[in-house]
Amino acid sequence: MKIIDLKTYVVEVPPPHHGGRNWVFVKLITDNGIEGIGEAYDIPFDPHAIVQLIQTTGERFAINADPFKIEHLWRSIYGSGYDQHPDLTKMGIISAIEMACWDIIGKALNQPVYNLLGGQYHEKLRSYTYLYPSSTAEPDQQRNVHTDPQLAGERAAAYVKMGFTALKFDPVGHPTTHAPLQLSLETLVNAEAVVKNVREAVGDKCDILIGTHGQMTTSSAIRLAKRLEKYDPLWFEEPIPPENRDEMARVAHHTSIPIATGERLSTKYEFRELLQKQAASILQFALGRVGGILEAKKIAGMAEAYYAQIAPHLYTGPIEAIANIQIDTCSPNFLIQESIETWGGFHAEILKEPIQWEEGYIIPPTKPGLGVELNEEVVNQHPYHETGTCIGMSDDQPYIRKALRPIG
Repeated sequence: MKIIDLKTYVVEVPPPHHGGRNWVFVKLITDNGIEGIGEAYDIPFDPHAIVQLIQTTGERFAINADPFKIEHLWRSIYGSGYDQHPDLTKMGIISAIEMACWDIIGKALNQPVYNLLGGQYHEKLRSYTYLYPSSTAEPDQQRNVHTDPQLAGERAAAYVKMGFTALKFDPVGHPTTHAPLQLSLETLVNAEAVVKNVREAVGDKCDILIGTHGQMTTSSAIRLAKRLEKYDPLWFEEPIPPENRDEMARVAHHTSIPIATGERLSTKYEFRELLQKQAASILQFALGRVGGILEAKKIAGMAEAYYAQIAPHLYTGPIEAIANIQIDTCSPNFLIQESIETWGGFHAEILKEPIQWEEGYIIPPTKPGLGVELNEEVVNQHPYHETGTCIGMSDDQPYIRKALRPIG
C-alpha cells in the first residue's frame, strides 16, 4: 500500500466560532482507495500558508510512502532541513499527516486506532467544557463570563445541569500583552471572587479547572494560587508562559493545586523536560501540534513513570478531537478530556456522525481508524474567506491575507 494523493481543506467556522474560526484538514488517499483524515493547528498564520506547507511537505515525503511506516515518515519530516527541533509549525504539519496515516491503518486493519496502541482501557471518557456565554446573552455579557463573578456562577450552574462534572474558566481574563504580568490587587481580588462564586454554584458536584493563559509572572501566579487553594481546584493551567520550565516548577512547588500545561509544547523532548523538572502533573498536549497520535502515546507512557496524568487540550475541530479520544481511550493515566460543550453545533454538522457525549462523558467510537468521517458537502459549503481570522485569535484581532494558492 502507498499514498498516491493528498488534499487539503480550510473550513471557516460559523459564529459563535467555538473551537476557533478556521479548521485545517488534510486527506491522504492510498492506491487501494483508502482515505485518511487529519487536522493541523494553524496558529499563528493565515490558514492558506499552513495549507501550502502541508501540500509541499506531503508531496515531498508522504506521496508514494507506506502509511504503515509511521516512525520513518515522522523522522523524515522532523529532521528535514537539518532542523530536528520541536518547531510548532512543522509539528502541526507532521501531526495532520501522521493522524491521517493512522486513520488509513485502522481502516486497512478494520480496527479503531486505540486497539492498535494497547487496546481499550476506558469505556467512557470524562469531559469538561469551558464556560461559554448563553446563546441569549446580551453583547455586553459575551466577554465577561469568565471574569464577572455573578455571570460565571450562573453559567457554571447551567453546565452542571447539562451533566458536566468539571468546568474550566480563566478568572484573570485573557492577556492583553505577551509579557508576563504582576497582577494588580484588584485583579487578584476579582479572580478569587469568580472562583468563590463558581464553587458555591456547583458545590461538590463539579471540579473547578483554572484555565489561565500564561499571563503571570512566577510570583504573581503563586500569589493567586494561595488565594484559590481553599476552593480546591482540580488544576491551575499554564499559570506562566510555557517557555521556562524551571519557573513553572517553582509555581508547582509553591502550591497544593496540581499544575497543568502543555498545549503550547510539542514532542516527547519538551514534555520530558516538564516531567523531569516536576513542573506539571497533568499534561495537556494538543494532538494537532504535539507530533501526532504515536508521539502523544509516547508522552503518555513517559508520564506514567512520574505518576502524571494526561488531559489533552482541544480548541480546534472534530478531527483533532477524535484523535485525542483515541489516545484517551488506550491510556491508563487519562484524567479528563476537553470538550466543546456537548459536541453539538458545527462540530456535529461537519461530521457524518457526531462525537457521542452522554451525561458528562464521551463514548469512544468503535468504527475503524479514527472512527469519524467528514461530511464533505458541509465542508464545501463553508470555505475559508480571506477576511477570516486565525484560530485562537480574539474577535478584536482580525487579519486579512491573500490566498497563496487554491485549496484542492
